[in-house]
Amino acid sequence: MRKPFSILFVDDDEMSRTHFARAIQGLYPVHLARNADEAIEILEEHGADIAVLVTDFRMPVSNGDQLLREAAQRYPRIVRILVTAYADKDMLLRTVNTGGVFRIIEKPLRIETVRETLREAIAQWTERETRQHQLLAMDETLAFLAHELNTPLATIALIAQTIESGSGESDPMPQSKVTDAASSMLANAQYCMTLISSFWASLHKSGGAQSLSRAGAREVRATRLIATLLDTYPFSASQRDWIAVDVQDDFVVRAMPNCVTLVLSSLLSNALRALSHTPRPSLHIDVLDNLEPMIRVRDNGPGIAPEIKARLLQDPITTHAEEGGHGMGMIFCNRIMRSFGGGLEIDTTLGVGTTVTMRFGTRKERAKATGTERPLEPQSSLDTPG
Repeated sequence: MRKPFSILFVDDDEMSRTHFARAIQGLYPVHLARNADEAIEILEEHGADIAVLVTDFRMPVSNGDQLLREAAQRYPRIVRILVTAYADKDMLLRTVNTGGVFRIIEKPLRIETVRETLREAIAQWTERETRQHQLLAMDETLAFLAHELNTPLATIALIAQTIESGSGESDPMPQSKVTDAASSMLANAQYCMTLISSFWASLHKSGGAQSLSRAGAREVRATRLIATLLDTYPFSASQRDWIAVDVQDDFVVRAMPNCVTLVLSSLLSNALRALSHTPRPSLHIDVLDNLEPMIRVRDNGPGIAPEIKARLLQDPITTHAEEGGHGMGMIFCNRIMRSFGGGLEIDTTLGVGTTVTMRFGTRKERAKATGTERPLEPQSSLDTPG
C-alpha cells in the first residue's frame, strides 16, 4: 500500500524546525531539512510521498526561491509554500512567478495559520493527483480501444488479401467461401463500429472528455450496462442464445461506464471465441454485490493452461495469434479496472471452463484510486509550541 502523504519543511533554524514539527504533530508525517541540499536529498528518496514543500526564504548557500524553482521542475505535483520574514515585494513576486508558490506564510509562524495553509495545500495536491490519475486512465482507455479495433481490422485486412489473391488464380475461390469471408468481414466491421459508437455515445452524453475522467459521472446500473452491450454486440449465428444473465445484487457502476463497457465487451469477445468449438456452449454473466460490486463472465469452454493463465495479466500473451491477437487486451482490461480501485481475477480449469471476475473495488479502494480520500483530520490539538 502507498505510504501516507507527508510534508517537507526546510529551515536552517533548529527552533523553527522544532516549532513546525510540533505544530502539525498528529496531522501529517513530516521530513525536516536544514538547507536546500538536504531537501533535495529527501526529495530524491521520498518525492513520491511528499505532498507539500514548505521552505524558508533566507538560508545560507542556497535560498528558498532556488529550491522552489528546482522542485517545480523536478516534482511539479508537489505544492510549494514559502516562509519569509521579509517584506520585499519584488523578491516575493519573482519567487511566486518562477517557483509556482501556492501560499506565502510570514514569520513568526502561527500554529493555526500553518495548519490551515497545509489543509488548503493538501486539497490542492489531492486535486493534482486526481487529475494525473484521470489522465493516466484516459491514456489506458484510448490504448485499449485502439487494441480492440486493431484485432478485427487486421482480420478484415487478412480476409481481403486472401480474396484478392484468390481472384487472380485459374481456380477461383468457391462462392460459398466468398460468402463466408464476406460474413466474417461484416461481423468484424460491425464490432468495430459498435465499439466506436458505444464509446462516442457515452463520451458525448457524459459531457465530452470529462466523462473519461469523472468517476460516477452518470449513475448507470450494471444490469442496464450489460443489457445495452448485449443489444448492440454483433453476435454471429446462435451466439446470443449461449448467454444468460444472472443477477444476485444489482449495483450502480460508479466507475467510468464507457470504460467498463469496453472491458466487458472484450471479455465477452474472448469467451465467445473460446466457445466456438464447444459442443454445448454456455456463457453466464453474473451481477453481484457482496463485499464489493462484481461482474463475472463464466464460460464452459476449454479453459486456459496454467502457464498461460499465470501470465495473462502481466505479459503480452495470446491464445489466438492466428486471428490477429497480440495478447494486450487482458493487460489493458486489468489496468482499466485497477484505475478505479478494482481489478480482474481469472479462475480457469482445463476442460471445464473459465471465469473472469471484474472487481469494482471496495468503497475505500475506489476512493483511494480516484483521489477522493479526505485529508487526515487533526488527531490532537496543539495551541502553543512546547
